[in-house]
Amino acid sequence: MTTLGTPLSPSATRVMLLGSGELGKEVLIALQRLGVETIAVDRYENAPGQQVAHHARTITMSDPDQLKALIEAEKPQLVVPEIEAIATPMLQQLEDAGVVRVIPTARAARLTMDREGIRRLAAETLGVPTSPYKFCDSLAELQAAIDGGIGYPCIVKPVMSSSGKGQSKIDGPADVQKAWDYAMAGGRVSHGRVIVEGFIDFDYEITLLTVRAQGTDGAVQTQFCEPIGHVQVSGDYVESWQPHPMSPVALQKAQDIARAVTSDLGGQGLFGVELFVKGEQVWFSEVSPRPHDTGMVTMTTQWQNEFELHARAILGLPVDTGLKSPGASAVIYGGVDATGIAFDGVAQALAVPGTDVRLFGKPESFVKRRMGVALAHAADVDTARRNAKEAASRVKPRQA
Repeated sequence: MTTLGTPLSPSATRVMLLGSGELGKEVLIALQRLGVETIAVDRYENAPGQQVAHHARTITMSDPDQLKALIEAEKPQLVVPEIEAIATPMLQQLEDAGVVRVIPTARAARLTMDREGIRRLAAETLGVPTSPYKFCDSLAELQAAIDGGIGYPCIVKPVMSSSGKGQSKIDGPADVQKAWDYAMAGGRVSHGRVIVEGFIDFDYEITLLTVRAQGTDGAVQTQFCEPIGHVQVSGDYVESWQPHPMSPVALQKAQDIARAVTSDLGGQGLFGVELFVKGEQVWFSEVSPRPHDTGMVTMTTQWQNEFELHARAILGLPVDTGLKSPGASAVIYGGVDATGIAFDGVAQALAVPGTDVRLFGKPESFVKRRMGVALAHAADVDTARRNAKEAASRVKPRQA
C-alpha cells in the first residue's frame, strides 16, 4: 500500500485501530499526518484515541459478532489491533475471506494475544531461550508445577493481560493462593489459566523495538531501534530510557532472537520484543505486535518515534530507526479515583531542562492508572532519567 488517499473522500485510505488508549492515540496521530482516515475503536467512550480520530466507535471488541459487524460496516483497508482483548479468531476469518488486512497478520494477533501461544511458538517451535514455564488451569496445578521443578521464586501471570495486570512474584508457599487470586482478577478475559515461570536472575531487561518494513527494493526488511532499558513495578512499566548499554555479543543475540520471532509472525509493522539479559546470555520474554509502553521514550529520543515507525511500516513506507538523543520517560499516575481530573504543576514540570509532558486525556482516573508521561532528552541517559522523574513528580493530578 504505497498510494495514499485523501481523508473523508472516495479515495481515502481507511485504517481502523482496535484499542484507542495512549499508544493507539499516538499511532492515530502519526497516521493522520500521512493523510490517512482513521477509525478509533474502544470498549468505552471518549478513549484517548477517539478524541483525535476521524471516527469513534465503541463496542465490546472481544465479541466476535460486534467486531465483524463493525468491520463490515466501516470497510477499512487495514485493521490494527492495539490491545490483547479482541476476538482474534474473527479477525482470522475476515482476513482469510479477503475482507480486510490485519496488522501485522491475523495469525500474529491471535498468537500474541495470550502468553501461551507466543511462548509455545518461541520455545517449542523456534527453540529460542526462555525461562522454564508451565501453564496451569487451577490452583492445584499451579502448586504442582512449582513443586515439580519450577521452584521458588517464580512469576505468575494470566495468559491474557496487559501492563502487568494480574502478575506477581511468588517467594514461597505462603504466596501461592494470593498470586492465583490476583491473576484471576487481573486477566483481560476470564480464562482461568496462568503461566508460571521460573525466575531468571537477570542483570537487566530490555525492550528491543523491531520493525518489519519495506525497503527501497520493495522487500520487507527487519530493522532495530537502540535497546530500551526499563523499570517495572508489579509488571507495570514506571520508567524507561534509551539507549541501554549492551555488549556487542548480547546485542547480537537479542537481535537474532527478535528477528526469529518476528519473522515467524510475519507481516509489517513494529514489534516490542521483551528480553532478559545476564552478561552475554539473553532470554526471550514476550512480544507485542504493536508499539510498546516502554517505547514512549522514543517520542524524545528518535527521529521517527515508535508510533511513526508503526504507521509507516504498515502503509508500506520506508522507515528510519536512527537515534536522535539519549533520553528517558517516567510515568505520571492518576493518584486519585475520579472522573475528569485536573493537573497542577505542568508548567513547573516543563521548567525542568529538556523535558516534555504528554497527558493522555483518559476520562477516568485511578490511583495507579497511567494518566501521562514525562519525557526528557539529555547528553546522557543518567541525566535524562533524573530529569524525567523530576518532571513527572511535579505534575499533580487532583479531583476537579
